[in-house]
This record gives sequence, C-alpha cells and structure tokens, in this order.
Amino acid sequence: MTSVVEDAVVGPGTAVEEAPPRRRLGRLSVRTVVTPFVLVVAAVAVWKLAESRITEFDRDQVRSVLNRSFIQARLWEHVKLSAASTALATAVAIPAGVAMTRGGLRRMTKPLLWFANAGQTIPTVSVLALVYTFMSLGFRPALIALWIYSILPILQNTVVGIRGVDPDIVEAARGMGMSPRGVLLRIELPLALPVIIAGVRTAVVLNVGTAALGSFVGAGGLGQVIDTGVTNLNDPLLYAGAGLTAVLALAADWLVALIGEVLTPIRAR
Repeated sequence: MTSVVEDAVVGPGTAVEEAPPRRRLGRLSVRTVVTPFVLVVAAVAVWKLAESRITEFDRDQVRSVLNRSFIQARLWEHVKLSAASTALATAVAIPAGVAMTRGGLRRMTKPLLWFANAGQTIPTVSVLALVYTFMSLGFRPALIALWIYSILPILQNTVVGIRGVDPDIVEAARGMGMSPRGVLLRIELPLALPVIIAGVRTAVVLNVGTAALGSFVGAGGLGQVIDTGVTNLNDPLLYAGAGLTAVLALAADWLVALIGEVLTPIRAR
C-alpha cells in the first residue's frame, strides 16, 4: 500500500500529484463480462415462463398487461425511480460520510450511524405511507421514501472505507507536503473506493427491489404488474413482474460493479 504514495513522486521535492493507476477495460473480470449475457437469457426465460402459464380463461386479461409496450413503460418507470433515488442517496451519503471522518464530527460518528441504523429498521411500506401523508400520489413520494431508505449503506461504507485506509500512507502523503484536500481526493477516496462501491451496490439492489412497492402510491413500475397479478390471482403476471424485477436488480448490481472496476485503482484491490 505504501507504494501508492511512493510511486506518485515524480522528482525531488515534488509533492504527490498522480493518482493511483486505474483499472483498464481490458482487465475486467470474467464474471463482469459474462453477466450481461446471462441476464439477457434470464429475462427471456422469465418472459417465456410467463407466456407458457397463460390459459385460455385469462388470455385476454393477461395480454392487456403482458405485452411489450406496457412492460417497457413499467420497466422505464422502475429504472427511473431506482436510478434517481440511488443517485440522490449517493450525492448525500458520500459527502456526509467524508464529513463524519473529519474534525469534531468523528466523535459523533457512532450516534449518527446508530440513528441511521434505527431508521433502517422501519419497514419501507411505513416510510412510503408516511411520505404519502405529506404529498400526493405519484413519483415524488416513492422517490423520497427510497432515497431516505438507501442512504445508510452508502454512508456506512464511506465511513468504514475511509477509516480503513492505512494511517501510515496518510502520514506519508502529509509529510510530502500534500494538503488535507489532496490527501482525501488522491489517497483516501481512491483507496476507500471498493468499500464505497460495495455500499452503492447494496443501495441500488435495495432500491430496485423496494421500488416495486412504489405502485401503491401511484409511482408505477414493475410493481404494478405484480399488484395486478396478486389482485387477479394471475400466475403469469406474478412471474413476469417478480422475475423481471429480480433480473433488473441483478443488472443494476452488475452496472455499479462495472463502474467500480473501471474507477477503482488497481493497487486498491
């Protein structure tokens, strides 16, 4: 790990300027490369399974929901809700996690994380209902509920990742004349990135799964397909809605993992 600092020196008396080398696309793991093909096969299998369970009795009812245009619209609503809530949570949690490792806030880390953990124990449906009481039906209450619910994993992993950086590396960087901001941006965050990315992956999978509940407050998404299947005791719609939600969660996890592999310094692995 100390080589991260040592290799950054480009000459006598020169402060640390170069970030650790990034992972190149040619060095992606085999699992990362193969996963998209597996997900496509899984999505097709889910669709074929749902179609195979359609009976003559409910054919007309199922076809009104289980068609390409309707599923694509619900899928897009689900993606928007999950992506927006995760992006908002990341934008808030990472700066907050960094702040909790600095100055006087260090002593407040445990109480703040305890408070965040306590909030995580509240069921998502309860959070949706609470937000709904202050807002009308639609996209916004579901977005806010998912945003609140997904902050903790990213916040916790940011704190753990930064605190897990070897103090000797930090001290060496400071001894070379690097500013506190430079230490954070060029040493601590790059080395903590794998742990932070793990938190984002947890949050995005949590959001994709929980976004299915957004249909209860009029946010649409694949939860609408599941809800229709439950209401009408229709197995094909249940298979399609639940199966595609699971595939979407795996796809979101793969995408965040891909971004993490590209951005993470090789020496931080």
